[in-house]
Order: sequence, then structure tokens, then C-alpha cells
Amino acid sequence: MNEGGTIALPWLVIRQDDNGNRYRVGRYATRAEAQKIADSLDDRRHKQLYWVERIGQNVDGSRN
Repeated sequence: MNEGGTIALPWLVIRQDDNGNRYRVGRYATRAEAQKIADSLDDRRHKQLYWVERIGQNVDGSRN
């Protein structure tokens, strides 16, 4: 737990649609949990892309 008594959820699942718009799908405590969600959403065979990233990192690996 961090200050304030909340559990840190540093892992994000991000969705990008076919127009390049990005949306946060959810926040998760572990990379494995986030990856499981991203994989299940990706199985729907839509045009959207799903990936996992840690808060504070962009897709290119740079800091926010």
C-alpha cells in the first residue's frame, strides 16, 4: 500500500482504435493481470489494438 491506504495500480491496458485514438481500458496491480485482460480483449478480433504499459511510460519507452 502507498500513502493514503490505497493499493497502487501501476499497470494500464490501453486500446487504440483504427483512427489512432487511445483510451485507458483499466488499471491493474500486476503486469500479468493487465496482460490477461489485454489478451482477452484482443481475442475479439476487432480492429483495435490492446497493449500493457506501466504508468509513467509511453509506448516508445519515454517518460510522461
